[in-house]
Amino acid sequence: MKLVRGAWKLLVGIKDALVLILLLLFFGSLFAALSSRPNTRVTDGALLLDLSGSIVEQPAEADPVAVLSGQPVAQQLRLRDVVRALNAAKGDARVKVVVLDLDKFAGGYPSALAEVGDAVARVRASGKPVLAYATLYTDGGYRIASNASEIWQNPFGGTLFRGPGGSQPYYKGLIDKLGVIAHVYRVGQFKSAVEPFTRADQSEPARAANQALYRAIFDQWRAAVQKARPKAQLDAFLTRPAETVQAAGGDIAQANLRGGLVDKLGDRIAFGNRVAALAGEDKGKGAGSFRTIKYDNWLAANPVPTGGDAVGVITVAGTIVDGEAKAGTAGGDTIAKLLLDGLATKNLKALVVRVDSPGGSVLASERIRQAILQAKQVSKIPVVVSMGGLAASGGYWVSTPGDVIFAEPNTITGSIGVFGVIPTFENTLAKIGVTADGVATTPLSGQPDVMRGTSPAFDAIMQGNVEDIYRRFTGLVAASRKLTPERVDQIGQGRVWDGGTARQLGLVDRFGNLNDAVAEAARRAKLDPAKARAVYLDREPSAYEKLLKSFADREKGETTDAATDLLGMAAIEQRALMAQALGDARRMLTARTGVQARCLECAGLGPVTASAEDASLFDLIVARLGL
Repeated sequence: MKLVRGAWKLLVGIKDALVLILLLLFFGSLFAALSSRPNTRVTDGALLLDLSGSIVEQPAEADPVAVLSGQPVAQQLRLRDVVRALNAAKGDARVKVVVLDLDKFAGGYPSALAEVGDAVARVRASGKPVLAYATLYTDGGYRIASNASEIWQNPFGGTLFRGPGGSQPYYKGLIDKLGVIAHVYRVGQFKSAVEPFTRADQSEPARAANQALYRAIFDQWRAAVQKARPKAQLDAFLTRPAETVQAAGGDIAQANLRGGLVDKLGDRIAFGNRVAALAGEDKGKGAGSFRTIKYDNWLAANPVPTGGDAVGVITVAGTIVDGEAKAGTAGGDTIAKLLLDGLATKNLKALVVRVDSPGGSVLASERIRQAILQAKQVSKIPVVVSMGGLAASGGYWVSTPGDVIFAEPNTITGSIGVFGVIPTFENTLAKIGVTADGVATTPLSGQPDVMRGTSPAFDAIMQGNVEDIYRRFTGLVAASRKLTPERVDQIGQGRVWDGGTARQLGLVDRFGNLNDAVAEAARRAKLDPAKARAVYLDREPSAYEKLLKSFADREKGETTDAATDLLGMAAIEQRALMAQALGDARRMLTARTGVQARCLECAGLGPVTASAEDASLFDLIVARLGL
């Protein structure tokens, strides 16, 4: 017995020791993550902008499961930070060259790409060299790289310019086979978000609207690239890509070099040696190494100004949802609270509403709009709206209180329309022998009845409610834009416009970026724009969220779900598109979101990424199917 007791005590001691060690490691990592700060002291070298991932208005918070399990993490860079880094590099002698690593770039909305490209062009115009490198350049990466002094490409790489557009899934056939009935309530001839559940193909009005939108966006991309590289034989790769590549013996990289799309072919070592010749060699490392200024350190050394009069900036980014939400999703209650708290405590002189959203819940959109009206009507400060890559449906709804609306020529906006979807399963249940019966005391008893279907009275009420919300929407736009409701109805109907057309129609007042909007807000508050400062009304991340971000940053590059060659990129994009489509179908048919003012078709013009939840659903279905 003594031997058994001794062994038991030894095991307990080992267990306690292991628990103590794990706790020490955890809290040590927590302390290191929370206490670590980027180094604000930078030395001469090359400013390295590793653009792995996508450029967004507001990065989403790290998914704990993905980070801690080592799953692929979709990296996101904040647009205004990238632009600030480039603007600061332009006149700083410590930066000898700017390096754009686009090998794992996942894209961004057209206006975000244009803003970064313009910032790169300003650095180049200042006389400072900018070198870009990638194995594969697609539309988004090349929109930025075209402004560089030298474009490098891996000899095994190439370019693939596809332009906006492509296929999207339609679920009507699947829904019919499953016996699901999707009850759709909508207003807007062009509100094609619900078409995948009611049709097997695209309607002609939706096709015509999308063709006009895509053509406008593509023409702007083409003009910008041709302006940046006037000698490049761009048309050959846009109109005759197969023949152009075949003329080079199938060697895409050589075809790009001959056509002037790239300047140099070389691997990472050759590119690194070229950068080292400009920025200095990092002698303590291997071949191709160069003296580097890290992106995070550079941002820390060039912080956002803190002096001057405060112009508040509230960001509405991502899908608009009811209640609270984390960064990257626009929770109605979260944004309203941030704004109202900022008005109460920040001594704001003006407000800028930065919108980058496809819309979402009508109730949440109205919650945000009411909070903005508090600034305008109660606090008596001017309100300026700045539209980023996307401000459609609910994104336009929250823009209506603005005194003036800024957008970029390629901002995607409009989609003034409303819809709702409720699924019922009476036919599905009948397939397995399940029926339903009961009594009703009113025409609405048990409605919506997912087992027996909706009643005519319920359908009439829902359609009437959607039409009423559409009238309210067009009324808000008419009052804000000084148009008649009839005119708004003509340019509304759920149609999506590019920023240039939206300005011609009166939905947008001026072209300009966020800085232009902040300056205009300052002027309207009778302030000197040069002395005003932007105060971003963002939620402060918790200690746990900071810890997750530190882990995600450490794994950056190793866990990013990205590829550098053509086939790998195609596989990842298709996976993301399918995951996104399945997620949209799930959200539309679970009837948890209420009446929507949302533009689902707008997502195809932005970065191809799927949320962790959608990716998990896709992986589960693939596993169940044994694929």
